[in-house]
Amino acid sequence: MLLATLFGVVMGLILGLTGAGGGILAVPALVLGLGWSMTHAAPVALFAVGSAAAVGAIDGLRHGLVRYRAALLIALLGAVFSPVGIYFAHQLPEKNLMILFSLLMVIVAWRMLRRESPQVGPSDHGSASWGQKNCMLDQQTGRLSWTAKCTATLAALGAVTGVVSGLLGVGGGFLIVPAFKQLTDVQMRGIVATSLMVISLISAIGVIGAFHAGVTIDALGAGFIVASIVGMVVGRRLCARVPARALQVGFASVCLVVAGYMLLKA
Repeated sequence: MLLATLFGVVMGLILGLTGAGGGILAVPALVLGLGWSMTHAAPVALFAVGSAAAVGAIDGLRHGLVRYRAALLIALLGAVFSPVGIYFAHQLPEKNLMILFSLLMVIVAWRMLRRESPQVGPSDHGSASWGQKNCMLDQQTGRLSWTAKCTATLAALGAVTGVVSGLLGVGGGFLIVPAFKQLTDVQMRGIVATSLMVISLISAIGVIGAFHAGVTIDALGAGFIVASIVGMVVGRRLCARVPARALQVGFASVCLVVAGYMLLKA
């Protein structure tokens, strides 16, 4: 139980600091640290990620940072496509799931290590000129301008996130955060808050689907979930004090080490 609690706190802490990434460490922690199978670990990890993300999302809503219409659209499409991922998770051999997860971690680490040009802007408005991105903020209202292109882009992001979430038991923040940075001119604090809301909603759908499939959560899993919520609360309080680049490099390094170990185990 002590080990499960420690892993949960670390996962929640990373999720609170970055708005993404914590969930991708939850499954390896349960599989490698506690000896669970992928199909057993995925719903517990998803429950933990979703619960922790909900705490961060509520905080973001209180501060007016969540792009809630975008979050609801992505989550809706994620809910529709999450059962597809769950179905394939139960069809694929354990070895294949571990290899897929390891490759995913390598991709996430590469994105974290790649340097990006900093975004400027005094508020939650980005710096791009109108039309440069698929989804742009209306400079008068501060809200996203809901064009057909923007709607289709966010719907596609939701579908992909839902499949990956159901298949591998991750919240999808590692997809949502970079996609939002690439496709919208929303600034980082709004992206993180929106990502947490999407993660909490998609995770909830995935967990319901897993329960419907007969999955149960034992005391060890419950301890992991509670610890992850504590970690999220601490992470949200520390996020302004931790250098972003140091956090990215440290997290990417952990991902690479864990991915290599999972490949060896597979």
